[in-house]
Amino acid sequence: MAHAMAHEVRLAEVTAENWWKVASLRLADDQKHLVASNLYSIAQSKFDPDACPRAIYAGDAIIGFLMYDLPDADDDPKVVSIYRFMIDKDHQGKGYGRAALACAIAEIREIPGIDKVSISYLPDNAIARTLYASFGFIETGRIEYGEAHAELTL
Repeated sequence: MAHAMAHEVRLAEVTAENWWKVASLRLADDQKHLVASNLYSIAQSKFDPDACPRAIYAGDAIIGFLMYDLPDADDDPKVVSIYRFMIDKDHQGKGYGRAALACAIAEIREIPGIDKVSISYLPDNAIARTLYASFGFIETGRIEYGEAHAELTL
């Protein structure tokens, strides 16, 4: 049964029960500069009411982490920003990133009043750029904090 479920990817809340597993996920050494640590992101989410941290599961295993930000009163009210996204180094190259991003976009589509998703990544992260473009994200030409921005219209 476990094998049949192995590829079922879903997002779940980061909780008292699973936060340590999320914090223990690792990137390859040559990727560490690409994303803030999950521990930092989880801490940040506790003090930012608009942050939505999500554990990425494949079957029963936690294999990644994603966090998006709901717009607050000062923001453009129609854009959700995905600003953390990683798959553990031992689970990369298996399609989990694509499946998790599809789950995140589906979840965001359910939020009333949202018409765009924005995402950012280091310009030299070719894998991210290709993945996001395949979902229809279009680069805006904006660079902030050294990161390229792209948007998907829902």
